[in-house]
Amino acid sequence: MTPLTIDADKFFRDEAEGGILTRTRLDGDLGARFRGALDEVAARRESGEMGFFSLPGDREAVRRIAAVAESFGQWFEALVVVGIGGSSLGAKAIADALLGPFWNEHSNAEREHFPRLYFLENVDPDTVKALLRRLDPRRTLFNVVSKSGSTAETMAQYLVLEGVLRQVLDPDRVPGHFLFTTDPERGALRSLARDRGIPTLDVPPNVGGRFSVLSPVGLLPAAVVGVDIAALLDGAGEMQERCRAPDLAENPAGLFATLLHAAHGEEGRSIHVFMPYADRLRTLGLWFQQLWAESLGKARDRDGNEVHTGPTPIAALGAVDQHSLLQLLMEGPDDKVVCFLRVVGREDPVEIPASHSGIPELAYLGGHTLEVLLETERRATADALFRAGRPSMTLSVERLDARTMGELFMFFQIATVLAGALYGVDPLDQPGVELGKVLTYGMLGREGYGEDLT
Repeated sequence: MTPLTIDADKFFRDEAEGGILTRTRLDGDLGARFRGALDEVAARRESGEMGFFSLPGDREAVRRIAAVAESFGQWFEALVVVGIGGSSLGAKAIADALLGPFWNEHSNAEREHFPRLYFLENVDPDTVKALLRRLDPRRTLFNVVSKSGSTAETMAQYLVLEGVLRQVLDPDRVPGHFLFTTDPERGALRSLARDRGIPTLDVPPNVGGRFSVLSPVGLLPAAVVGVDIAALLDGAGEMQERCRAPDLAENPAGLFATLLHAAHGEEGRSIHVFMPYADRLRTLGLWFQQLWAESLGKARDRDGNEVHTGPTPIAALGAVDQHSLLQLLMEGPDDKVVCFLRVVGREDPVEIPASHSGIPELAYLGGHTLEVLLETERRATADALFRAGRPSMTLSVERLDARTMGELFMFFQIATVLAGALYGVDPLDQPGVELGKVLTYGMLGREGYGEDLT
């Protein structure tokens, strides 16, 4: 299989055209910056801080997860993943990419008897009620995912679901409808699991939520619905090896991170638009948006200096957002870079019938395929942006399968920590998120958080 590739031709301009970022700099100062970032990441990896690097090699975890999926997970008609942010987006991205948007609507036989898979993220009461109306709670497994075991939204949903189950089941049967994915030692979910005999899967202590897709957080839901999780990790491991390369042009994650950082720092291009041309990758865009924003948007650098830095990622979708964002990208403020993602081969490209030869607006489409139309629109958009002086790059994958998704997840995670080193910030923390949590706890009366919110 051809690995992920990056075409950055439309990112660069010649010096004669007034370009700041030129290809010759890859062997010069940009390459030197990248190697410094690579060394920093390698040191933090060796120290054990960046636990996501170890996940592809944890084959014992694959065996444990597969055992749960093949037994416990298959006893139920539906699996509901209860989590928010990093506790949900990665698993949802896998499901959307590999199962397709209408998978739950297929018959049981078409789904090879795998459970239906749902994600309960937000605490919007309308959404919660609508999902519960679709489910038979007596035949549903709820996978509650929170590393801390204290996420307010997830804990509230757990209480609601527990209450629903108590209305239809004997009390001693309620714990059998839950599976917790949480910290191996601490937190409310861990305590509940011990007290009530609820089975658990561990989130490694050195793996943060937004880097946890290749841990049980993402692997358990994938395995329950038949995704080859070993192939996911194989793809991730192969990408990890590629991203050890010290040559910037040969290191895909390094090239991605370095070019976007330079475009921001040197050209003021602080908005990074991630635009896959595949409906199945829409949720991957949202996953990337969280990863890039929460990891790189920081008030202080690693030395404690006030910097208020970080790019603003935007998740878009081609060709849909050619009809919403493209006007802004073409003629709005010149502060953006567009990163396209294309899938080279489709199992069925869907031929467009040749008919209506007397209607020019229809006739020219006949004989092409929807795949050709989609790719032509991406190429035309990239060309139009380039002619307007707006840079872009294109990531390409050969097909959408488990190995490719593992490759993509590891690519973006490594790019993120390399970008953190380039920006001089810690990509593993999220101090800005914590104040909102604390204020929420206080406003709702959580013990120990007080009432003085000024």
